[in-house]
Amino acid sequence: MAETDARQVSGPDQHGRGAGDPTVTGSSGIRRAARAAGRGWPVLVAVTLAACLLAYLQKMPCRAGGWNIANFQYTHACYSDVYPLYFVEGLADGKLPYVGHAVEYPVVIGAFMQLVAWLVRPVADPAARGMAFYDITAICMAACAVATVLATAYVSRRPGRTSVRDGLLIACAPGLVLAAYINWDLLAVALTALGIACWARHRLVWAGVLLGLAIATKFYPLLLLGPLFLLCLRAGKLRAFATTAAAAAGTWLVVNLPVAFAAPHGWATFYTFSQERPADWGSVWYFFQTIGAPVLGSDDVDRINLFGTGGFAVACLLIAVLALTARRRPRLGQLCFLVLAAFLLTNKVWSPQYVLWLLPLLVLARPRFFSWLVWQIAEIGYFIAIWPYLLRVLGSAPGMGIGDGPYFTALVFRALVVVALCALVVVDVLRPEGDVLRCDDADDPAGGVLDGARDRFVLRPASTPRTA
Repeated sequence: MAETDARQVSGPDQHGRGAGDPTVTGSSGIRRAARAAGRGWPVLVAVTLAACLLAYLQKMPCRAGGWNIANFQYTHACYSDVYPLYFVEGLADGKLPYVGHAVEYPVVIGAFMQLVAWLVRPVADPAARGMAFYDITAICMAACAVATVLATAYVSRRPGRTSVRDGLLIACAPGLVLAAYINWDLLAVALTALGIACWARHRLVWAGVLLGLAIATKFYPLLLLGPLFLLCLRAGKLRAFATTAAAAAGTWLVVNLPVAFAAPHGWATFYTFSQERPADWGSVWYFFQTIGAPVLGSDDVDRINLFGTGGFAVACLLIAVLALTARRRPRLGQLCFLVLAAFLLTNKVWSPQYVLWLLPLLVLARPRFFSWLVWQIAEIGYFIAIWPYLLRVLGSAPGMGIGDGPYFTALVFRALVVVALCALVVVDVLRPEGDVLRCDDADDPAGGVLDGARDRFVLRPASTPRTA
């Protein structure tokens, strides 16, 4: 993989510079950058594993037995879905996901849960077996975190700049430490990052296979096909998009259809649950509902679905206009971040672990330290606020925890910071000369077939030639 971008530059480029121009980076320079990045990968692995160890230690009070003590997971902020769902989803009783017990997750997570349940079956004591289930899951999620960091660092590599710094923005993120083991999200995040890396490497079918598996894990990666389509439309690369999309659809069908036929009700539980669930923790709709905002504060699920879907559709339309009218074609990471951020801002649920969804995409969209830092502070604030709030709302100790004021302050601040990040990304799209990933005259390190391609379809004439 180290020689993906090793292309010999010959002839004049789009700016009229020839191969002999000292400002043009040839294949040897790209190889040197790749080798420099490669030397930093052991550092990325070590730092990521250190972060995962901190994540494990952060959950240790609950891991040591606190999950079985009322309110403990809220007072010590060590909540995780993994341990309790081992029992709630019937895995401890030997029930198969979907067939023996309806599971509220897509099929790849169900299969992963069952695989780990088989591994811990020899442990006799149920509580110890549940802890072993959590431990093996944590080890696997740590491997997923490493894969995410390495894949994103590889994609962000460009001539004249190593990717170690960009990878460290994920590996050192407090959000990774706090949310790594709340749920199985890192599995979907890793598959998505690897899919993007394959796209960047021009491995179109493998990109589709990995994205299809990611969609069958958490479903949100489906949203990233929209930006990919828009950019391929603008660059005249629809055949490449069709190849990846077909591979994604085929993979999703291969892993879903057997379960859907064998246990249609259990398989459909995830989709019906997502449709029927009310506004939940973290979402702006929960905030509007709690404060009794006119119109937006409705507790009618169908109306919330309408508002959320409509708001997301409007945001996607604006992103499409931006993608097809910008003076220079946006980068894939920029549009993917905007679409996923829009989804979270309009979704009925915004759980603490969703920070993991955005982490690699922010690095691909805008790897600037100050923006990353402010966002991580907002995520830390929300993480600190949600558990004492749930202690008051769900706990069995009246008077403990925090009220609506502190919790909604953290919720709104996190949402506003994400909106601000979106605004900064849009500014980078409209003013590409300020884009840190293009400051060395690169086009799109994650673009794959889009990298350096000429525009074929725009909604208005571009003010400057567009290739790289």
